[in-house]
Amino acid sequence: MKNRYIELMEKRRSIYALGKNVEQTEGKLQDTIMEAIKHSPTAFNSQTSRAVILFNEHHDKLWDLVEEQLRSIVPAENFARTEEKLDSFRAGFATILFFEDQDVIQQYQNQFSLYAEQFPIWSEQATGIAQHSVWMALAQERLGASLQHYNPLIDQNVKDEWGIPDNWKLTAQMPFGSIEAVPSEKEFLANEERFKVFR
Repeated sequence: MKNRYIELMEKRRSIYALGKNVEQTEGKLQDTIMEAIKHSPTAFNSQTSRAVILFNEHHDKLWDLVEEQLRSIVPAENFARTEEKLDSFRAGFATILFFEDQDVIQQYQNQFSLYAEQFPIWSEQATGIAQHSVWMALAQERLGASLQHYNPLIDQNVKDEWGIPDNWKLTAQMPFGSIEAVPSEKEFLANEERFKVFR
C-alpha cells in the first residue's frame, strides 16, 4: 500500500489556473493555514515563521501593488505576459504572505553564539518547511496554490499597506484558490541521478 502522505504530495502542484470557487469558509482556511505553520518544525524550536493571510480586497490589493512595482521596471512592450500572470494570481481566492522574524533570529544568535552563522540558514529552512506544510494542507482541502517571490521588490509596500513590523522579512507569496485547470504531467529525473543508497 502506498504511503498516504506521498500520495498527497503527488497531488500538490503549482497551480496557476486559480479561481474563487472555494467551499471552505475564510475561518476554516485561516485555521488550517495557522495550524500548518504552528506545527512546522524550526531549529531550536525557534518558531521564526510568520504569516499574513489576505482575503477579498486585501488579496486584490497585493497584486495591484505587485503590478504597480513591475510596471516601473518592465518595458511596456513586454508587459502583456507579466500582466496575464498577475491576473492569474488575482483570480485566486486569497494570498498568504510568509515572513521570518529577524529579531528572533538575532536573539538566538546572541544566545547560541557558537551557531550564530547558522541561524539565518535555519530560518530559510524554516520558511521553506512552513510554505510546504501550508501547501500540503491546501492540497488536502483540494485547493490549488503556487509559490511566488516578488520580494524584495514589494517589501516596503507590503509593510506600509498592512502595518507589518520592520523585523518581519518577507520570504514568499502564495496565491491560492480553486483549481480551474489540471496541470500538465510532471517530469522527474531518474532516481539514479538523485540518490545514492548504501546497505
